[in-house]
Amino acid sequence: MPAPLPVRDGLGPDRLRMPAGSAGLTVARFLEGAAPDEDWDRRIAAGDVVDEHGRVVGPGTTCMPTRFVYFYREPPPEVPVPFALDVLHRDDRLVVVDKPHFLATIPRGRHVRETALVRLRRDLDLPELIPAHRLDRMTAGVLVFVIRRADRRAYQELFATGAVANEYRAVAGTRAGLEFPARVRTRIDKEHGVMTATQRDGEPNSDTTIDLIGARAGLGSYRLVPRTGRTHQLRLHMLSLGLPILGDDFYPQFRSRDPHDFAEPLQLLARRLTFTDPVTGEPHAFVSRRTLARDPLAEPVRCGRATPACDNGPS
Repeated sequence: MPAPLPVRDGLGPDRLRMPAGSAGLTVARFLEGAAPDEDWDRRIAAGDVVDEHGRVVGPGTTCMPTRFVYFYREPPPEVPVPFALDVLHRDDRLVVVDKPHFLATIPRGRHVRETALVRLRRDLDLPELIPAHRLDRMTAGVLVFVIRRADRRAYQELFATGAVANEYRAVAGTRAGLEFPARVRTRIDKEHGVMTATQRDGEPNSDTTIDLIGARAGLGSYRLVPRTGRTHQLRLHMLSLGLPILGDDFYPQFRSRDPHDFAEPLQLLARRLTFTDPVTGEPHAFVSRRTLARDPLAEPVRCGRATPACDNGPS
């Protein structure tokens, strides 16, 4: 069911469920207990708190146990991501963008306003926009969003069922003795709350074909074609070949990056994405205009404010 408050400045409202046994307690007192650092009296007086039917909550409104109360929450300050989010395609149903490194797809954790979703909702005035799939914050490239609520399921199922062909580029070192193309199939497990995933013995649940396009000065440019979409699959499959992707903060060893550090992005790019439109039957092919800064086969790129493809430092 749609939220009873509209998207504001790219962000939808938050909500809290009123607990069983809260009958007789005012909504104001419930909220004070749930989030004591917020100024609930001011918000309620301004009419910024509503129930799930959109009715304004007043100072004396009592709780409705197990029902939701909705409100806007101001996120904490964030470090701005100094790279542009470029639109590759827009029609009545889809917005396709070329996402830069360091920009998360959706709000999560400390990244809320500095996300592709919030930027696009705000800048394009598309309050119902939602991603059809996701890219890791550190991965750049082609990312598809759905404009209309009625179309969400069709496009999201397209990605969930593997009916989309993806091609990535990565930069890593080289190793003698490896034969390409190489098909890597492993079992990847990720525990909730753990930052990294793990490859284990067992029935494979991930599948990637990796090919070496070319090499120069000890660096290789690789084409990666995943057949599945496990968390950190491409990073782990490159690592399993002894070829960790350059700029990876997670593998082979996790390192905590300063939020102001935009140097040395992960050298992984979602370069090409193709599918048949589930609504119109039209074939789509979207290609990133970005290049990886360490790609040994790429022409040198001169970074500047008018160069959106250059993500190896603030422009």
